[in-house]
Amino acid sequence: MGIIRKTVSIDLLLNEFEQESNAISTVDLIKRLDKQINKTTIYRVLDKLEDDGVLHSFLGFDGVKWYAKCKGCTKSVHKDFHPHFQCLSCGTVDCLNIHVNIPEIPNREVLFSQLLIQGKCEACAA
Repeated sequence: MGIIRKTVSIDLLLNEFEQESNAISTVDLIKRLDKQINKTTIYRVLDKLEDDGVLHSFLGFDGVKWYAKCKGCTKSVHKDFHPHFQCLSCGTVDCLNIHVNIPEIPNREVLFSQLLIQGKCEACAA
């Protein structure tokens, strides 16, 4: 993790991820923090935290960007290459702790890949 300059905005955003074990969408973060931080600052801080290896992002099925805490990432190396699961009933999105092999593609260098699996979470499927 890079050196993070502590500001009120960074503390407020990091606190949201400490309280939540699942991924959080930018839409939800803006609603939650509307009274304390403006939307532009939220996007700027999220980008900074991702660049520093604190958070990773991915796109949900509706094109909304989601963020989750990194595990073992640094400013120079992101290790959070894993699929995410989005429940189509309740909307919960979480990181899946499983390994997926990305095939080698001739004449291409794969630098990043996203895999979003959709269905019903265990609570909604019961």
